[in-house]
Amino acid sequence: MSTLSEESRQIVASLAHRVGPTADIAGIAEAIISILQDMDAALTPIIGQQGVVALLRRSLLLSASKHTRLAGTYERVQVTPDLIGLKTVLIEQSEADALFFGEVLLTTFYTLLTSLIGRSLTARLLRSVWEPSLSDTPSQENSP
Repeated sequence: MSTLSEESRQIVASLAHRVGPTADIAGIAEAIISILQDMDAALTPIIGQQGVVALLRRSLLLSASKHTRLAGTYERVQVTPDLIGLKTVLIEQSEADALFFGEVLLTTFYTLLTSLIGRSLTARLLRSVWEPSLSDTPSQENSP
């Protein structure tokens, strides 16, 4: 993951921005699912729905195998491998575990996609996922 350090920071920053300062478990789960939905929307026209699902499943497996603390979460998600099932499992976690899970899952997904189609294409395809949340600025900062 060292080659993706900038991308990893961007993913974590985007997730933190979407969660906001009141990081409750529902907000964390919603932010993770929202990012996954945005990734799905960006990638489905290119690799198809089955391709996105396969990447998500593989990312879940790799995340759980690298971080034993996520193994139980992975097993529970596999029972219902969809975003609704994932959200249900996330809501049952502690806030810290859900946030950690989201960071690991999203970074692993990005890394896996990069290994398949390359860094440049991955960055272009997913730019819209990260940029809107990172470029939002409060309106009072733009006043004269």
